[in-house]
Amino acid sequence: MKDRNLKALISKIILFYSVFYVVMKLIAILFQGAWPIPNLILALPYVAFALVGWRMLKTNTYSWIYVIAGVIIISVIRYYEMDWQIELQQYFTGN
Repeated sequence: MKDRNLKALISKIILFYSVFYVVMKLIAILFQGAWPIPNLILALPYVAFALVGWRMLKTNTYSWIYVIAGVIIISVIRYYEMDWQIELQQYFTGN
């Protein structure tokens, strides 16, 4: 029972963090003039985690694969986010 509760807890944290991240990126793009293309590209994995997490929440089934992938991918994206934003902006603007 503890295993299921831990999976559920971490899955819900990943779900809510992903939704929060996407909303914050949209607010930054719409109201603060952030670069739209790099921010939307970097938000795509979070959208995927939010959709999968929402489905898991509705069916009340949780997966360790989702938890492990979420922790690793979110950590990597957050660590390299600034560098990747600059590189993507330069790539798409041709600078």
